[in-house]
Amino acid sequence: MGELETPTTAPSGCTGVDSAMHRVFALLGKRWSGLILAVLTQHSGYFSELRRAIPGISERMLSDRLTELAEAGLVVRCVDEGPPLRVCYRLTEAGQALGPALEALGHWAALHLSDGPSRPGC
Repeated sequence: MGELETPTTAPSGCTGVDSAMHRVFALLGKRWSGLILAVLTQHSGYFSELRRAIPGISERMLSDRLTELAEAGLVVRCVDEGPPLRVCYRLTEAGQALGPALEALGHWAALHLSDGPSRPGC
């Protein structure tokens, strides 16, 4: 029997994560960001509707994530003058372009991840 050989260097084709993947996961990898985008792919929504659609998210966290997504150019904040004054959020063209990727992730999760605890829907 021969000894197992262990490589002393990384394979020549091994490279680091490219900057595009780093940027996307730096933004979408934050807790709640993907869920907010998933809700908004279905329809635009008012702040209170988004809060109800995402159980467990605090008002502060929802506000912070919506601000980050708006700064990244994925979400637009619209103010309805009222009364009462209401703020609506919708996806930009760039945000809408994430729809197929989010749908594919949802499909993958349904096939490959255990159900875990059930989450109430809208």
